[in-house]
Amino acid sequence: MAVSQPKPKPAAKANSTTTKGKMQMHRRSRTGCYTCRLRRKKCDEGSPSCTACKHLGLRCEYKRPMWWSNNDQRRLQKDNIKMIIKRKKLSEKTNSTTTQVMTPGSETPPGLSHSLPTSATFSDCLDRTRSASVDSQLSLFDFNAPPGIADYTAYNAQMHSSHSQYASMYPEFSPYEIDVKTERQMFVNDIPTRRESTISTFSTFHPPPPPEAMLPSFPVENEWDSLYDDRRESMAEEALNMNLFDFAHGPPATIRQVAIELDEGDQRLLDHFISEVLPTIFPILETNQHGSARTDYVLPALQSNKCYLHCCLSISAQHYKSVMNVQGDQIDNDIMRHRYATISELCEALNRDTDHQEILEATLGMIFFQCSVGRFDDSLPDIPWHQHFQAAISLVQKLDLSRQVLDASHDSKSFNMTLTSWIDILGSTIQGRAPTFAHTYREKHLSPNNSSIGLRELMGCEDRVMYLISEIACLEALKKDGMDDIQLCQHVHALGDQIGLTEIGESGPKIPFNAHGVLSPKQLSKNMTAAFRIAARIYLCSLVPGFSPSQASCVGLVEKLTQALEFIPSGQSGFDRSLVWVYLIGGSVSTAGSSFRSFFDERLMQLGELANFGSFGRVACLLREVWGHVDGQFSPGGGEAHYVSWRDVMQMKGWDFLLI
Repeated sequence: MAVSQPKPKPAAKANSTTTKGKMQMHRRSRTGCYTCRLRRKKCDEGSPSCTACKHLGLRCEYKRPMWWSNNDQRRLQKDNIKMIIKRKKLSEKTNSTTTQVMTPGSETPPGLSHSLPTSATFSDCLDRTRSASVDSQLSLFDFNAPPGIADYTAYNAQMHSSHSQYASMYPEFSPYEIDVKTERQMFVNDIPTRRESTISTFSTFHPPPPPEAMLPSFPVENEWDSLYDDRRESMAEEALNMNLFDFAHGPPATIRQVAIELDEGDQRLLDHFISEVLPTIFPILETNQHGSARTDYVLPALQSNKCYLHCCLSISAQHYKSVMNVQGDQIDNDIMRHRYATISELCEALNRDTDHQEILEATLGMIFFQCSVGRFDDSLPDIPWHQHFQAAISLVQKLDLSRQVLDASHDSKSFNMTLTSWIDILGSTIQGRAPTFAHTYREKHLSPNNSSIGLRELMGCEDRVMYLISEIACLEALKKDGMDDIQLCQHVHALGDQIGLTEIGESGPKIPFNAHGVLSPKQLSKNMTAAFRIAARIYLCSLVPGFSPSQASCVGLVEKLTQALEFIPSGQSGFDRSLVWVYLIGGSVSTAGSSFRSFFDERLMQLGELANFGSFGRVACLLREVWGHVDGQFSPGGGEAHYVSWRDVMQMKGWDFLLI
């Protein structure tokens, strides 16, 4: 009997625990999420987001956020929510009006989905670091003034899938079709017999998204109707220069048909390249000059440049293998066959010392197209990108393109030189050396006018910021050569001041869509420039002796970078894959508790399978390795975390990637 007496005690404890759990659940249901509490609205405690926050696209937070304990930040947070709701309502009204006048076959762009900031501003002595050319003597600019929280309202927007409803207003952005003509001829004992001709049509028009892809509507509170007046934006304010680049194929012309003689297997590779690979190669240029890279550069080169054609077919086979996860000798043979043909054609042309423009096109393609295809663990033999780039440098010098860049009389920009400059500047940071044409960028940076070489229009980041990244790479090379620490810190301070000068007149990242859901190329560029600028600060700070990612200044910069990246459209139609270098620099110094890591994981999920190949897939694998070392997961005995450079990790893994 004595043994059976203690039995009721565990049951009583369990009942007590259950009652306590019910009390906690009841208490949570009364308070709701902090977003609904701020709005003084009833919350249904949905998971992971309540219904109200989900419908409005707001960040639903059950954990006490940082802004809750500060009255000023709480007020600004409430203002942000009001603006978001007002913008959504205005977008719904616009979509409703547009639907009434559109034909049944057309679609309206989806609205925007918004979220809210979760961290305050940071400042520190190293946080004041600016940037500039080492040789320049420009005035200082105070960077330490924190931006308003309203300027960092986060968002996550899905791109509309068609330009059909804007064709009448902006004909230069209208969809168009490309016909590729393939000719085949059969020979019997070297005697030509049957001849066949086929035409494949590729269109830039995409069908409307399924209904489930559209964001649901939600009634907006009437009392907030008059609190926000969003002005209508127009693409006319972009003032785009449609003839900015000289593509070295004569005057701009829309090519509708390309005649190329290919066998059946290579025809499939060409079709795949045009339909699947080509749209992903120059996404920023596509937003600025719709279709120009295809019709004025790639398609003419495919038709007239045999070396370039083999390069693209090899890239297409590599992309097909990665996307379709195809294994076997056939696809590997296609990759290597066209890769070998490209190299052979390049070597022959170099020996002849002719057709320099065509060789440069193919060489740049061998370098840059790799950034869109392949996986990090590709095992097929290939020539390293920097060896290709040495040939490209020689060709640029033969064509005298670097001098033409400095000639103010040239109105148009050489597309090949602009692409070369992008690879030169960011590629030098990957290798830890000075850019080959650093002197040219320095002269352009110090030039009072005509300082652009088209980097903004081609890749998104303003030219001045790219020139300063070139200067930072030069400083790193000097540091490796034994520059004195005091002199090094002086240059770091001077370069930091110059970065600040590029911020004058900038209001910070904003949503890059107007009230009608149309992407603004100008605002997208401003947002991307802001991300590159912060990454440049981090890169500059890493040169300071004794640098550590755990320093408050570095932690603050990584948080600011995370906030800026939230204004870049995400997903498979977004622009994350154009920011590989930014993710590399910011992610390599993000600590275990940084919001950057969770943000990066979200972007990986939104990209889906696209996150697994190309430079983005490679940088994702590299960052995982870096974080493992930094967090001490791979240190002997699992000891204290330590700092490991991403370059050291690449060397340990035997990787030789161009991460741009």
